[in-house]
Amino acid sequence: MYKFAKSTAIVLMSLAIAACSSSPKEDLTLNKTSPEELYSQARTSMELGNFSKAVRSLEALDSRFPFGPHKTQVQLDLIYAYYKLNDPASGLANIDRFIRLNPTHKDIDYVYYMRGLVNMQIDDYLFHDMLNIDRSDRDPKPAQDAFKDFGRLLKLYPNSKYAADAQQRMLYIKNRLARYSIHVAQYYLKMNAWSAAANRAQLVLETYPDTPSTERALEIMAQAYGELGQSTLKGNALLVLQQNFPNNELIAE
Repeated sequence: MYKFAKSTAIVLMSLAIAACSSSPKEDLTLNKTSPEELYSQARTSMELGNFSKAVRSLEALDSRFPFGPHKTQVQLDLIYAYYKLNDPASGLANIDRFIRLNPTHKDIDYVYYMRGLVNMQIDDYLFHDMLNIDRSDRDPKPAQDAFKDFGRLLKLYPNSKYAADAQQRMLYIKNRLARYSIHVAQYYLKMNAWSAAANRAQLVLETYPDTPSTERALEIMAQAYGELGQSTLKGNALLVLQQNFPNNELIAE
């Protein structure tokens, strides 16, 4: 199953690369097309889901007519098209440029929202959801960046139509970051680094107290403090575990 999925991914990525490339003839056509026609072509391509073709038209518009009548909408469309093409590097570059050049634009809340989505996209791995692979142990920086992006949106534009979705995504990211810290704490346990394990688990309780990972964090603290001979701290961890998770196996022991 894994080999099949891996080979399928390679084929799909190859097709995507081929789809993104343009011929000299097409480039020549784009260079001769009026801005109105170019934008019409781009919108039609986006409506049909052909984002590779849309990007080529939008990029031609952006480079040939940077001060044209559709300049800001072209940039907004490029951000979305890059996101749909799973091209986060180009997406972030255009997002940051838009924020720098248009800080008071009426759709700036949308741009901050898209920045969060793009950083979440970076945090995802191809086909991991399909294969049911848990990779919460991967580098958390893109997830942290996405959390900050959504947080900035909620702070600056609490009444934005994207606020509710951003809030839900922050909850998802918080759970993901809590699981990452649990992975780190469990690694410390394997290395017999008891103090480091306890400290990392404590961080979960302090930073992500309302996530499912708190139960495992308390277990790790109890184990680590037990290994360190810190009976009082172990007892405190078990007491909190009992109060919040009375059916936990450690309580029954």
